[in-house]
Amino acid sequence: MHIRSCPRRPRKPRRTRTGTALRVLSLPLAALLAVSACSAGGSTTTGGSAARAELAALPKATPSALAPYYGQRLSWRPCGTPGFQCATMRTPLDYAHPGAGDLRLAVSRKKATDPAKRLGSLLVNPGGPGGSAVGYLQSYAGVGYPAPVRARYDLVAVDPRGVARSEPVECLDGHRMDTYTQTDTTPDDRRETDGLVDAYRGFAEACGAHAARLLRHVSTVEAARDMDILRAVLGDRRLTYVGASYGTFLGATYAGLFPDRVGRLVLDGALDPSLSARELNLEQTAGFETAFRSFAKDCARRRDCPLGSKESGIGPRLKAFFGALDRRPLPTGDPDGRRLGEALATTGVIAAMYDESSWEQLRAALAAAIEDRDGAGLLALSDSYYQRDPDGRYTNLMSANAAVNCLDLPVAFATPEQVEQALPSFEKASPVFGEGLAWASLNCAYWPVKPTGRPHRITAKGAAPIVVVGTTRDPATPYRWAESLARQLSSARLLTYVGDGHTAYGRGSTCIDSTIDAYLLHGTPPSRGKRCS
Repeated sequence: MHIRSCPRRPRKPRRTRTGTALRVLSLPLAALLAVSACSAGGSTTTGGSAARAELAALPKATPSALAPYYGQRLSWRPCGTPGFQCATMRTPLDYAHPGAGDLRLAVSRKKATDPAKRLGSLLVNPGGPGGSAVGYLQSYAGVGYPAPVRARYDLVAVDPRGVARSEPVECLDGHRMDTYTQTDTTPDDRRETDGLVDAYRGFAEACGAHAARLLRHVSTVEAARDMDILRAVLGDRRLTYVGASYGTFLGATYAGLFPDRVGRLVLDGALDPSLSARELNLEQTAGFETAFRSFAKDCARRRDCPLGSKESGIGPRLKAFFGALDRRPLPTGDPDGRRLGEALATTGVIAAMYDESSWEQLRAALAAAIEDRDGAGLLALSDSYYQRDPDGRYTNLMSANAAVNCLDLPVAFATPEQVEQALPSFEKASPVFGEGLAWASLNCAYWPVKPTGRPHRITAKGAAPIVVVGTTRDPATPYRWAESLARQLSSARLLTYVGDGHTAYGRGSTCIDSTIDAYLLHGTPPSRGKRCS
């Protein structure tokens, strides 16, 4: 799956539509090569959510073996960022065998600005999987969330196990990552198919060599159990939480495991845990096509559109441009000698689909590439998506993303032959992106650890009201996923944003923001069927 939720720029005095995937574009698509399944369990067969098993709640009583974890005290210290504190929390590596060793997770908080009216802690997660929640808190949520929310809550984040500051999964160094991200994901013959398979195998083997023990214990269920330890350690009776993109699956999983401990949960840009990996990938492919059509419609109206003035021709022109790059990559001026081939260009275009505020940048980048044969602009978009800095260093986003996805879901495709059989359905879902996204769904086939999750419904019976937010033209988490999750959760209220981009809260809609703020501050869920624009 190619999920990326969006760390955003801090709000200005008047809130404007900002942000995007962790540019941070704002967090994970994870990456065309690194992500195949988005979250919850999965199988290679199709089927409706009614046929899926239900996630069972854990016993209400805390097992005695976990008491030391629930009873620990955090030692808060100043972070490098003014106004924020940091601490390290212990959790068991293996919940089935708590004595087998600990993990140390990075936690950060910014205390409520009006402590006399403090409501408790508000945990935030920007998505991924693989996005740094601590980084999101310190760069955006802790300064960009509405002032009334920051006044009444301690804003808190924990990097999930295997992510960023929390014993990160590490696979390839920067040089090898550069090679990996340039791998051709639209193979034309057997030689190129073998090259793609070799890239997936090499990535998986490197992850297994560097983090064999940890790879078995980075599932979403385990991360959700870690959040319950944090809730207790913070002194909160119930969990209050805002999760975006993959963070919605993490939050919904928490609700399913601990329905009696659900406080005010906002799940923005929702995932559907009842779908298999293949279903998720195919539906997300259609989501990117929906977003691209919105871009094409807008581009055709503008004088600076480098793909022409006829909306119906923009997709075929872009596809032809990708094909030309496959044959002859463009120079970029990159000091490491990287050229813009089809794979990096496709990633750059997809990155801009996360937020319509990036469309202007995309038009300029495409114009430079098509008219001036300068690939620097698209390379910059791709680098922001992959979280590659100018010195050639990558965060562990792609490594953690694959580690979580490949553990949470049985593979979408086990062999290249299965991908080839599915290509017509993916290309029908998206004539522009379908082929590449189908082949990207093969990466978990070579993972060194067997998956532990499967598709399932989450009902969280007995939970307090949960707000599920969906955007009608969301590229990464299609709107129908929000509709499905809202139907599954017994206490859900669906809040709809009619618009473009990935996720809705804090992106400029006064209707969305005021509705979510009222819920967080007063516990008032949106009216049934509420829609905003």
